[in-house]
Amino acid sequence: MMHMCGKCSRICGWLFLIVGILFLLVDFGVWGFSFWGIQWWTALFVLLGLGCIGYAKCPECQAMAKKR
Repeated sequence: MMHMCGKCSRICGWLFLIVGILFLLVDFGVWGFSFWGIQWWTALFVLLGLGCIGYAKCPECQAMAKKR
């Protein structure tokens, strides 16, 4: 299991929140068009991929991983 540093966890959390709110607005009909025509699971995989790439490139996350 990935254990991210505080900075990476915060960034991933904000990204998930923003994308979640955008899809919620589409579901409630507040935003009248589909979110660029992508499904929620596609956005989830993109966000997970970005998080994994960020985790692999972050020196603080890698230092935490070496401690375990």
